[in-house]
Amino acid sequence: MLFKRKSMDYDKKRDRNDDVYTKVVKAGKRTYFFDVKSTKGNDLYLTLTESKKVVQDGRESYQKHKIFLYKEDFEKFRDGFEEVIAKIAELKDTDEFREVQSTSDSLTFESL
Repeated sequence: MLFKRKSMDYDKKRDRNDDVYTKVVKAGKRTYFFDVKSTKGNDLYLTLTESKKVVQDGRESYQKHKIFLYKEDFEKFRDGFEEVIAKIAELKDTDEFREVQSTSDSLTFESL
């Protein structure tokens, strides 16, 4: 009877259809998922998931990190993200960044 109840709860979750849209971005050993979901009240929210394949004791598994972003924070998040991306572009064009970059490129584990 307990198994049947869990199954019913699972079916209710699936019927709710809270997944609206997913964008998958593969980047080397990591995969990023941008999932738009809806609440019972039909409000939209975003989950950002980083999934990284790891091998431990000869077995593959995935480490996942998830961020939930709610509609009242969309604009602030976008503004902050755009500002940081612009700053990265600005820093890449400076001599100071190039010096730090060339120094870090020449560092090895043994030199630390």
